[in-house]
Amino acid sequence: MAEEEVKLFGTWASPFSRRIEVALKLKGVQYEYIEENLTNKSPALLNYNPVHKQIPVLVHNGKPVAESFVIMEYVDETWKHNPILPTDPYEKAMARFWAKYIDDKLWPAAKKVVMTKGEEQKGVIDEIQQQMKNLEGELKEKKFFGGESLGFLDIAANIIIWLVVAQEALGMDPILNEEKLPVLHGWLQRLLDDAVFKECVPPKQRHLDFSKVKFGSSIASK
Repeated sequence: MAEEEVKLFGTWASPFSRRIEVALKLKGVQYEYIEENLTNKSPALLNYNPVHKQIPVLVHNGKPVAESFVIMEYVDETWKHNPILPTDPYEKAMARFWAKYIDDKLWPAAKKVVMTKGEEQKGVIDEIQQQMKNLEGELKEKKFFGGESLGFLDIAANIIIWLVVAQEALGMDPILNEEKLPVLHGWLQRLLDDAVFKECVPPKQRHLDFSKVKFGSSIASK
């Protein structure tokens, strides 16, 4: 097979481009990573993603693919070894369903909880913990959502790490604690211990400092 050109446009602090890094590393695909400044987007990014003008964008042999879940499925279908999505049609549908649930429900709530205070924040915390309980119902007694190894839904759920770091940066009590959410808490520890996954997590102190600036200033301005 001829040598393939694979480029990933992303930002170090984005869970969405980090998802693609995990997928590519699980597949053993060599790629060039291009760090974007979202306050001054490169002409290349704007050219490859003229519709949304956002990261992540995967460019494979000159052809761009945008949106993290779309890219993950593209990666899975292009490099078929080490499948990320289940092969069973029902299990595949469930992985897609819960991944969409994470981005449509959990991610907006996670952003909101670090930008609110008092009773409003307490209500959002209750909402997030119920959403996490729902995810526990899908995980059950499995090691990972993907079974014995990382799968599509485990990668999609990486945003939970961003929530955990943001909470720590702001001195909040952990939402994902072992007492209330033992199944998901155990899963998170296994995820962070996974050799491939932890390569694709931002450096802890840098991430904490970034979150303090980003969310601390947002709360102060409210």
